[in-house]
Amino acid sequence: MVDDVAALVAGLGVAPVRLGLILGSGLGGLADAVRGQSFDYGDLPGFPAVGVSGHGGRLVIGELDGVRVAVLNGRAHYYESGRADVMRRPLELLAGLGAETLIVTNAAGSLRSDCGPGSVMMIADHLGLLGRNPLIAEPSEDRFVPMTAAYDAGLRAGLRRSAEAEGVDLPEGVYAWVSGPSFETPAEIRALRALGADAVGMSTVPEVILARFLGLRVAALSVITNMGAGMSDEAISHAHTKAMAPQGAAILGRVLRRFLRDLA
Repeated sequence: MVDDVAALVAGLGVAPVRLGLILGSGLGGLADAVRGQSFDYGDLPGFPAVGVSGHGGRLVIGELDGVRVAVLNGRAHYYESGRADVMRRPLELLAGLGAETLIVTNAAGSLRSDCGPGSVMMIADHLGLLGRNPLIAEPSEDRFVPMTAAYDAGLRAGLRRSAEAEGVDLPEGVYAWVSGPSFETPAEIRALRALGADAVGMSTVPEVILARFLGLRVAALSVITNMGAGMSDEAISHAHTKAMAPQGAAILGRVLRRFLRDLA
């Protein structure tokens, strides 16, 4: 596997990167601002097919606000294949390209009345309740990854400063991972709230576990596109998610680009 990734890195013929980004549903606009090279997932050996509208399926490598980045524009989800490790090869590539930091974004449902659609929440911790871990069957002893500080405190502090500089409120909360593709029932939302979740979605947790396994520092942000089932009268659908994502994406983009300028 390591040799395969090394060969893939060599084949891309690009300079090392400093930071990796994963862009979730409806959040791919930031990739268009990167000055560099773009590669379709289908042309990269071992990369997953992306079968969800709103996910671009492109790797973009180049400069963004003075920082050399590698952007995964779109992700494959557990519900598409039943594989929790479906994003392992893309993350191995980011690490192989030299990235030491990963910022993950997603679209999520809110479980907090004070954090509504169009807002952005920074993830401070997560609940992975499925019993599906991307490191199942990993043979090395490195599979026993500590997750006490999965979401890096220094990165979160930097993102908070960037948000403050942009006049953006950036609450922190706990993200709950559910399998999808069906949305949650009102009873499930009540249970998740009782367990301490502040947002819910169908991604991110496996990627964070894999990133920590690979030694990357991680921060994650959710664009809130809807309230959890039973918390409002809105009709929840993927079309609604895609329609609402650009509102929060504009805010998220400002915060991320200020963070990169401060990092440069």
